[in-house]
Amino acid sequence: MPEISPALYRAGSGEPLVLVHGFTATWRCWLPVLAELVPRFEVIAPTLDGHDGGRPLPPRDTAHTIPHAADHLEEVLDGLGVGTAHFAGNSLGGALGLELARRGRARSVVGISPAGGLEPGDRRSAEAIMKVFRRMQNVTRASERHLPQIMSRPGLRRLALRDVMTRGHLVPAGEALRLARSSLRCDIVDDVFSVLRDGNAALTGLGDISCPVLVTWGDRDRILPVERHSARLRAEIPGVEFRLHRGIGHTPMWDDAALIASTIADFAGAASGPPATATPAPPTTAPVAA
Repeated sequence: MPEISPALYRAGSGEPLVLVHGFTATWRCWLPVLAELVPRFEVIAPTLDGHDGGRPLPPRDTAHTIPHAADHLEEVLDGLGVGTAHFAGNSLGGALGLELARRGRARSVVGISPAGGLEPGDRRSAEAIMKVFRRMQNVTRASERHLPQIMSRPGLRRLALRDVMTRGHLVPAGEALRLARSSLRCDIVDDVFSVLRDGNAALTGLGDISCPVLVTWGDRDRILPVERHSARLRAEIPGVEFRLHRGIGHTPMWDDAALIASTIADFAGAASGPPATATPAPPTTAPVAA
């Protein structure tokens, strides 16, 4: 029987496939692709710490960096008895998948508009990311009382979700409402913004990744535009495969569920088999990105 809670979705059998959501979201963003993935893999989709339904983050003196977030995710996987796994991640989740690949924990990674591709010190691009998230949060908070009415109308739903997807009208009204409310319940927004403001939102050690990696992007991504955010990943990850998809946005699981599901299933399936022995790379202090 599937295990379903606000903190975790787990179902299926076969090689483990960990689905990692993006900043301010929850595991539920993967709902459109589960039906195709569960028959082929043991699907594990946690809600990240500090997000709605996830574990609360303990007080800390340092920023919530990508390595820190990856440490927390590894704790969750350890508790579930998951060793190496295939990873598919969107945005922040894609960055975490790549960081765990650097550590030797991934059998393969599909990064869907993964964060972390900024050049180190690129404050201009970091400010652009924060600008979009601030606008989304401000609009959502200002209209919070009216969200049920807004999300009940396909046209308004598409407009409300336009920054994260191109076909928001395809999201059921109840799921769209959950998505909006969850974004307001994310506890790490200020922490992530602090890291971005410092200009240190770049993944490091990409050259240490040894597993198969596919990076995909939507050409209508408003949060992490492909030209600016994919170049380092394409240049530095050994043997990376890159695909640009037309007409989809930053979080495209609702934009084209069949495309995203088949992309993940086919790439992870091709990499299935006995995992290669990898020597974990040393930890870094790369900060978390949106």
